[in-house]
Amino acid sequence: MSIATIDVQPRVADVTFMSDMLSVAMADGRTILVPLAWYPRLKYATPAEQNNWRVFEDSDGRDIIFWESVDELIPVVALLNGTPSRESERSLQRWLAARGALSAQ
Repeated sequence: MSIATIDVQPRVADVTFMSDMLSVAMADGRTILVPLAWYPRLKYATPAEQNNWRVFEDSDGRDIIFWESVDELIPVVALLNGTPSRESERSLQRWLAARGALSAQ
């Protein structure tokens, strides 16, 4: 007996920020809300940086949201699974320090 499967990847339609939440609207009508605390680089990003995102596909055809100016990648599958950023506190502190140095120039 064979089982039919459908391999449909969830697609990103839009990304918005609301208060302390990241909202990702999917092409199939779902909306995923996650706390910005899960993605600290986005939490500390300026509104212009937050709104400067794009979507690309990984080698398996899955959508990944990318914010180049803050070097943040979020695979849609991570949002669906409830997986926050795995960046270490040390790495985040180095990044924040570098941003402070850049903004002082």
